[in-house]
Amino acid sequence: MYSRSGPLAVVAAAVLWGTAGTAGALAAADSVSLAAARLVLGGAVLAALAVSARRSSPRSRPLDRSREHVRSAGRNPARPARAHWTLAHRARSHWTLALGAAAVAAYQLCYFAAVHRTGVAIGTVVAIGSGPVFTGVLSWLVGRERPSGRWALATAAAVAGCAVLVTGGSAGGEAGGADAAGIGLALLGGLLYAFYAVVAARAIGGGTDSGIVMGVLFGGAAVLMLPVLVLSGPVWLARPGGLLTALYLGCATTALAYLLYGRGLRTTPVATAATLALAEPAVAALLGVVALREHLSAVSCAGLALLAAGLAVVALPARARTPDVPVPGTPRATAGRH
Repeated sequence: MYSRSGPLAVVAAAVLWGTAGTAGALAAADSVSLAAARLVLGGAVLAALAVSARRSSPRSRPLDRSREHVRSAGRNPARPARAHWTLAHRARSHWTLALGAAAVAAYQLCYFAAVHRTGVAIGTVVAIGSGPVFTGVLSWLVGRERPSGRWALATAAAVAGCAVLVTGGSAGGEAGGADAAGIGLALLGGLLYAFYAVVAARAIGGGTDSGIVMGVLFGGAAVLMLPVLVLSGPVWLARPGGLLTALYLGCATTALAYLLYGRGLRTTPVATAATLALAEPAVAALLGVVALREHLSAVSCAGLALLAAGLAVVALPARARTPDVPVPGTPRATAGRH
């Protein structure tokens, strides 16, 4: 089912993500420590909301229903196979969500390692730009959701616009831009993003509340990133400005943003959502101009326009197919769709 509110929720999440760079630039903190604090705080908020939602919703006790299947199986010989399948399915879902949480944490580490080796421009373009491509491929392989030709063309335009916008049309970008290992880490980051996006979409599509899914993914990632925060020297959190920045990054650009993203995934195909998330670098660029007095070249402005056009095309709902109405007495009246 496609709803207009779904793409709007995803774009709203991307807008919040786009403010993270400007907010982080105003805090005197190491980028890795800042990202770790953002994920730990945001993950804690999402986990707390998920626990609250699970307690208040009678539908949020799938394991209890699985036990009911097991207890009733003894009274009904026809039920054991179904009960066993239910428990096995739940176990696989839990393991998949655990892997998704690990992917959330690993994405952060891969992204910053890539930026360190290749520079901000190249690392950002490769990591963020490859995400929608990997997401489309994974959703096709896992869920047999073949992306449309329109999605492919619009995504290619959006990724190209993102690349031109971030690099300003420079072929080399920065001094470290040719580092093969750094580009490989950025690609791995894009793949990890695609993995946890597809995991979240499948869990939400299976009936699990989107807030609970995001709470599990980011709550688990927060636990994994806590040692990184401790080792990175979070003394900047003791300053009022640093603490306020961390709270904004955690509560707004992580917790609220991923709540919106999860809500968007309820009615938006995950490949489409991943492409719409490319609005993030556009928002970051515009905020850089307004708040940080940065300058966009004519080439970057052209890239911004191309990115916006690609996102607009992706956001348009697909036209419903008109079913063929066979004419009685013709060969097509009895032919099946192949």
